Amino acid sequence: MNEFLIGDNLEILKSLEENSVQMVYMDPPYNTGRDFGDFQDKFSSMKSYADEFLKPRLVEIRRILKDSGNIIVHVEPKNSHHVRMALDEVFGESKFKNEIAWKSGGNAKNLKQLGRHHDVLIVYAKSNKSIFNPAYKPYDEEYKKRSSAKQEEGGRWYVTTALHNSQPNVNPRLNLRYAWNGTHKQWYVSKEKMQSLHDDDRLVYNKKGIPRIKRYLDEMSGVPIKDLWTDISQIQGSEKLDYPTQKPVKLLQRVVSLYSNEHDKVLDPFAGSGTLGRAAIALKRSYTLIDINEKGKDIFLKSL
Repeated sequence: MNEFLIGDNLEILKSLEENSVQMVYMDPPYNTGRDFGDFQDKFSSMKSYADEFLKPRLVEIRRILKDSGNIIVHVEPKNSHHVRMALDEVFGESKFKNEIAWKSGGNAKNLKQLGRHHDVLIVYAKSNKSIFNPAYKPYDEEYKKRSSAKQEEGGRWYVTTALHNSQPNVNPRLNLRYAWNGTHKQWYVSKEKMQSLHDDDRLVYNKKGIPRIKRYLDEMSGVPIKDLWTDISQIQGSEKLDYPTQKPVKLLQRVVSLYSNEHDKVLDPFAGSGTLGRAAIALKRSYTLIDINEKGKDIFLKSL
C-alpha cells in the first residue's frame, strides 16, 4: 500500500511494523540555521541534533528495516561526520557500506573558504544480507579513448585484456602453463579454451605473437557506477516544484535501483515534496512517505 502520512515522523515510525521496509532514504534537516518558511532548520548544537533528534529516529528505522535492508542518509559534508557517528552507534561500524559524493552544483561565491559543490549520501546496511544491485553507465567516447578501444570494420567496438599472468610465481597454476604460438607462459585459460578463442577470432596478437583477448563493448555490462556521482544534475525546468529542498527524481531513482528490488517497500521519513514516491512509482516499488508538513503532500499528489 502506498501512503503519505502527515505528523511527527518519530511517532509514526514507532507505529510501523517491525521488519517491514526494504529501504529507507532520508534527507533530514542539516542544522543550517536557515528559515525555510515551512520549518526552522536550527538546533542548539550538532551534538543535540545527533543525540536528541537523529538517533531516536535511526533506532526506529533499524527496527522497521528488513534484514536485507539499507538506509541512505542525505546530508552536507559539514555534518556528515556527526551523522556517521550516530549511524555507527545504531547500526554498527561494520555495517557502513559507502559514502557517496553527489555533485549537486551551486555557483555562490565564498571568500572565506572553498565553495561546497557536493552533497553526501551515507549508506549503511542492517545486516550482511543487505541488497545491492550494481549499476552501470554506457561506454562513452571518453571511456573508448581512455581504454584504447578499437572499432572493427563491421562497426563493433572492443577492448583487449591480458591473457597471461605477469607474476606466475605469486599464484602458481601449473596446469595453465604451456606454450602458445611459440611463447611459454602461465595463461588465464586452458589450452583448449585458448584454441577456441583463436578459432572464434577473439585473440589479438602483438608483434611478439603474444595474444590478448578481444572483449566487445556490446557484450559487457558497462562502466560501473562508483561513489562519485557527477552525471545527475540538480532539478531543472519543469521538474521544479514549490519546495525549497527538492531533490532530482533521477537521483532518487538511482538510489532506489541500487538498494531495492521491484515490489519492495521504500520509505522516506522526511518526504518533503515526495520525490522518493515518484521514483518508487517509476520503478515499481511501493512507498511510505512521512512529513510533518501538509504542503509537501499536496505538492506530491498534484505532481502525479
